[in-house]
Amino acid sequence: MKLSVIMPVHNRERYVVPALRSLVRQRDAADLDIIVIDDGSTDGSAEAVRSMMVENPCIRLFQQTNMGVAKARNAGLRKLPPDAGFVSFLDSDDISLRDRFKCDLAHFEADPDLELTYSLMSLVEQLDDKTLEPTEDSRTMTVRGISLATALFRRRLVDQIGSFDEEFEQSEDTDYLLRVFESGPNYQLLDSVAIYYRRHPGNVTKDHDRRVRNHLLAIHKSIQRRRANPSLHTVQGVFELKSPARWPQP
Repeated sequence: MKLSVIMPVHNRERYVVPALRSLVRQRDAADLDIIVIDDGSTDGSAEAVRSMMVENPCIRLFQQTNMGVAKARNAGLRKLPPDAGFVSFLDSDDISLRDRFKCDLAHFEADPDLELTYSLMSLVEQLDDKTLEPTEDSRTMTVRGISLATALFRRRLVDQIGSFDEEFEQSEDTDYLLRVFESGPNYQLLDSVAIYYRRHPGNVTKDHDRRVRNHLLAIHKSIQRRRANPSLHTVQGVFELKSPARWPQP
């Protein structure tokens, strides 16, 4: 079975190789297809990706002018091969845990009607780029957050939901996931951790005002959709949000 993973990249030369390594080590779990969309990087991101492609033909690189993350994700969707049975995402500064796909795919094999698994994520302040694990002194917090990378989609669900809303500068993932769960898919919430979310000074989500504005827009659009179509499902009990201020002290 082919599993396509879409990775948007913009100026992530420092982090993209560990992110890709965390995926390619899982090639035994599926016929892996990694779609990298370089969204107008001005650093060495594309060269870093190409260095990984030499020994990993499952990585495909596509470059475009900088158009934002929503358009980059849509570019990735357009590159899905016809035989991709499953789709996931990974941001270019995060880490996919070892055996994550093997664990998730077992649920799909057990239930042919399953359309989506949605797992936990661990927020991590310090990651060892060699071991791809948190350092001993790193603070971590595990939640069921809002992250496309914790989801594994059956292809037919992705085709049903369609493209990302390009109105969003951020929170395009929130909007997409709300639309997914509103559709009432057959899904399982897993208690395993799918990704390490790397917290660092370059995180886009650290732009607080823009993040809040786009997040509220996603919620507003969800309310409007459900008012216009009462058959849509209310999204409850899926996402768990915590403030980093509540992180355990080292």
